[in-house]
Amino acid sequence: MIKFQTGDMKPEDRLSPNIKHWVYNGLDACVTLEIVHVLLEQLDDVSRHTYEFSKELQGPILEMSMRGFKVDEVKRNAVLRETRSDMKFIGEQLDEIMTQGIGLPALNWRSPAQLKHLFYSVLGLPVIKKRNNNGIMAATTGRDAVEQMESYFIAEPICIRLLLLRDLDKRRQFLETGIDPDGRIRCNFGIAGTNTGRLSSSMSDMGTGTNLQNVDRKLRIVCIADPGMKFANLDLEQADARNVGAICWNNFVESHGENYAGVYLDACESGDLHTAVCKLAWLDLGWSGEAKADKKLCDSLIAYRNDSYRQLAKKLGHGTNYYGTPRTMAKHTKVAVKTIDEFQSRYFRGFPCITGWHKWVAGKLKSEGQLTTLFGRRRMFFGRHNEDTTLRAAIAYSPQSMTGEEINTGIIRLFRAEKVELIVQVHDNVVFQFPEEREEEIIPWATEQLKVHLKLARGREFYVPVDAKTGWNWADVEYDTQGNVIGNESGLQKWKGQDKRKRRDSKKLSLSKLL
Repeated sequence: MIKFQTGDMKPEDRLSPNIKHWVYNGLDACVTLEIVHVLLEQLDDVSRHTYEFSKELQGPILEMSMRGFKVDEVKRNAVLRETRSDMKFIGEQLDEIMTQGIGLPALNWRSPAQLKHLFYSVLGLPVIKKRNNNGIMAATTGRDAVEQMESYFIAEPICIRLLLLRDLDKRRQFLETGIDPDGRIRCNFGIAGTNTGRLSSSMSDMGTGTNLQNVDRKLRIVCIADPGMKFANLDLEQADARNVGAICWNNFVESHGENYAGVYLDACESGDLHTAVCKLAWLDLGWSGEAKADKKLCDSLIAYRNDSYRQLAKKLGHGTNYYGTPRTMAKHTKVAVKTIDEFQSRYFRGFPCITGWHKWVAGKLKSEGQLTTLFGRRRMFFGRHNEDTTLRAAIAYSPQSMTGEEINTGIIRLFRAEKVELIVQVHDNVVFQFPEEREEEIIPWATEQLKVHLKLARGREFYVPVDAKTGWNWADVEYDTQGNVIGNESGLQKWKGQDKRKRRDSKKLSLSKLL
């Protein structure tokens, strides 16, 4: 055994490359061990719970990181060809506008400098500024800015094509992402990657893959289950909203009574919250008063880009819960500021506990500078307590952290049972695969594993319900407004006790069927 007194070693000491590696690895292990013993002594019951929970996540996260998705090369190549073709076509249109319409050379639409010159110097549009990485307000041509400039007649045809090219380029980048030699796409998950306890995701250790938590829903069609296996996508229904309701109940039921403290949680648990919020935002959308018909109406009508009115209502509800101002929310939802202002007035009248919760969080920041969730996860806030950025972060912390704790608890339970193969966690849902002949046994069992029960004040039972979908690829089945299947027949569809579909091989499908 070779012994080194590392305390006596100097930078100029010459060691062979092999010895250097031994010293480096030895220090890496020994110093880490010394540090952990010091840190463990500083833990209290709250921080120790978080530490132990994080250790329990190592097993399922390693499993997901090692397994990844099998990629259907036929679908991947078909969609990639179509994406490149669309980019070429739209790019040629943009070149024609520049050369024949404006009289300038063809534009490099990826160049911020050329875009700034075009919009602000050539077209003379008002300069839109945003704080850059150095903290300086500077001219920008980001998505928000381009969408604002789209309202100018002279810039509209350019902005439309620029936004399309950017969206298509994101698709292209994912489709060209490096895949491992075994035909799978993988990623790494970070246990301590966020302040809320939610997992973060990035490319794999091999330099392949990507953030699988942020994949375009339509592109998920290229991710398929292994032979003989089938996907299940288990989603916590309205998790953040329900957690807000649980927090309001626990904080205010004793001081303000059940009518005040429970009105929002009751709305979450009694039916479709997002449709109810949609009705508060758009009074004249053509509501029938029948729950299923109204949900179908606001879910089928497209309001902006790919978002339906119901999806925008979800954003409006979450944004309002998280202290969003009408002006800020208008930028993200493209809903008029006046509409959001009127909506928030109706929303706060209907759910007064939300404003009470905002004030309660502000008081906690001022008096303690920290918050602890109903699951016992604590976060300290070091920003100034009276700044809106600090308050918004504190308001969002508890419900988002609870959602992370709920889905991660479910993942740990699934992992320990060794009945399914975990693949990916996406904030409030998890995807796994299972032997397809065991579907009627696995899905009800797995659904129960994701229900994390809490006993709230006055003994009220609480958990977030779980929605299950099954299929052979990661994208949803496509339906028309009448509920008829029009695309991706093998995709994920809501599980209703059984699934009589058969797996279809993509090699037998035409290109038009894939896209």
